[in-house]
Amino acid sequence: MSNDDEPRAGAVPEEVVQAALRASRDRGVPVADVPLITVAEEAGVSRSTLMRRLGGTRRTLDEAVRARGVDPGGQKPVRERAVEAAGHLISGNGLASATLERVAVAAHCSVHSLYAAFGGRDELLYAVYERYSPILDVETVLAGPRGDLPDTVRAIYRALVDALDREPRVLPAIIADALSRPEDPAVQAMYQRLLPRMLDGVGRWLTDEMAAGRIRDLPLLPLMQQMTGPVFFHFLVRPATERLYKDELPTTEETVEVFMRNFIRAVATSPES
Repeated sequence: MSNDDEPRAGAVPEEVVQAALRASRDRGVPVADVPLITVAEEAGVSRSTLMRRLGGTRRTLDEAVRARGVDPGGQKPVRERAVEAAGHLISGNGLASATLERVAVAAHCSVHSLYAAFGGRDELLYAVYERYSPILDVETVLAGPRGDLPDTVRAIYRALVDALDREPRVLPAIIADALSRPEDPAVQAMYQRLLPRMLDGVGRWLTDEMAAGRIRDLPLLPLMQQMTGPVFFHFLVRPATERLYKDELPTTEETVEVFMRNFIRAVATSPES
């Protein structure tokens, strides 16, 4: 059957749609999670007959259900479920807790499907970091139209703060692992992938700023650490300190402004930068 001959959502028999909705309601699961054999039994037909009425694809049933105002639902793809599951494991117990076996259990999939989706644990961990770290947000800041030096530093700081506050708290957990277990293979694998990307993003921007004469010519890695270190330290410990000094702490925006001004004063060639 060609695509033009496939049944459209509205062409799926009403009794089939109603059978799918009843089965979903009776089992307390989304329509997309009801096996087709169950839908067929509910409709009083064989599975092969049901498939003919659907044009050979489940998609037409899901579309017919959606056309009646019901979300067919269904699970997210394995890759997305695995990244979310690993993120929560890392947030709660660190990198070591995110084994493929534990991630598979939490994501309701098999270890084999994780290998198929990622190729191995290192790629899974890197996907988690990319999702929950500031790296994509910072790259977006640097790839788009940029303001002056203070505006760009301020935008990068906001991206860092957002990532540190993001749930699950993957970035703080990864930083804690890097500080406590720097020789851990998972930590090493992460930073082997991360550092070149940081140098290609923030490092290139800082190098361009030095070449343009807006900031002083300084060693790149210490310069990056000088830029990000105070922000990371403050916002990593802020959840603990604000319980003791809640009324004395400046707001997040005020704190970002303080660190931005301090960095500009320290490295800019002109105080007007």
